[in-house]
Amino acid sequence: MNNLFHIIIIILAVQFILDTYLNYLNAKRFNDPIPKELSDVFDTSEHEKSYEYKKTNYRFGIVSSTFSLLLTIGFLAFGGFEWVDQIVRGITQNTMFMALLFFGMVMIGSDFISLPFAYYSTFVIEEKFGFNKTTKKLFFIDKLKGWFMLIVLGGGILGMVIWFYQWAGNHFWIYAWVLITIFTVFMNLFYSKLIVPIFNRQTPLEDGSLKSKIEGYAKKVGFELNQIFVIDGSKRSTKANAYFSGFGREKRVTLYDTLIKDLNEEEIVAVLAHEVGHYKRRHIIFNLSASILLTGFTLFILSLFVNHPEVSMAIGVSQPSFHAALIGFGLLYSPISEITGLVMNHFSRKFEYQADNYAKSTYAALPLISSLKKLSKNNLSNLTPHPAYVFMHYSHPPLIARIRNLKA
Repeated sequence: MNNLFHIIIIILAVQFILDTYLNYLNAKRFNDPIPKELSDVFDTSEHEKSYEYKKTNYRFGIVSSTFSLLLTIGFLAFGGFEWVDQIVRGITQNTMFMALLFFGMVMIGSDFISLPFAYYSTFVIEEKFGFNKTTKKLFFIDKLKGWFMLIVLGGGILGMVIWFYQWAGNHFWIYAWVLITIFTVFMNLFYSKLIVPIFNRQTPLEDGSLKSKIEGYAKKVGFELNQIFVIDGSKRSTKANAYFSGFGREKRVTLYDTLIKDLNEEEIVAVLAHEVGHYKRRHIIFNLSASILLTGFTLFILSLFVNHPEVSMAIGVSQPSFHAALIGFGLLYSPISEITGLVMNHFSRKFEYQADNYAKSTYAALPLISSLKKLSKNNLSNLTPHPAYVFMHYSHPPLIARIRNLKA
């Protein structure tokens, strides 16, 4: 247990205390009076249901986060990583295969341990409040698919990064950065075509008044849109969503079937106008570029520390290695990740206002306001979040702030 080990423990403890305190501050405001602009979102019974939903999730979050902290510290303190490392060394001495086995056992093992919490959240909490539509069969199939994607995509990228490290030494980060950049751009272009179909069925939006209104709006604002899809989100949850993906010829709009069910056509077009606003204001390019730059920065910092044995030994292993150093670095780097996350959340909230303003100027404010209210109502959203919690965790402004901006 070197000094870096104790620093990791301090980092984990401070993060837990900060998150717990912020959650506490936020929970104290769950039952605050609803702002007058939002008085039509919940009636008395719905407001009570929303309060109970948030309180239940808050209590569950305390249990799950405490368990996660104790498990992580226990794994570090009692040689869990050393145990896994010795297992993989007993299987193979090939550096790449060792790393792949090590990460596979740690990540899938961690997910397996957290499985009861995910099961409880889905089939007890979400079920109790009427959100869950997932069957137990689909739940476990999704888990298996997720592990398969982790092995194929995560394992493939990790294997290439290790190969670059063996081939280029400390300059490996440059080649790894290029690889991850290509992968990131590729996934942004083809995620909806290649990954989404593994989990969901997508169908082109049927001809009719909704499609005509969407196409009419797109033509009005000069937004070339040839692909509008409906995704069967209702097979997992009643919660609604819509998203924009890709760029250039590969851009497409995807509407959840629950969104089409919950909103009228004017509101759906207003939501679409908001998504188009993100594209027109180049938010997608900004986020993609920022992600690529942050990845390069992180890899460069990793290259400065990966060869220091102390980084590997900080997680309790006796033999330094690339895979152990990667785990140690990830834990030590987490405060910087928190800071960059805060910056990105700041820009994200700013971009949401800009997208709202674009929808207001090119379509209308009222249907967007009513759609936001309906979605908040159907999701039992927190209408009175604590400002500190918003600052730390929200990628979107609170509902009241968005409505006041739209009415300005």
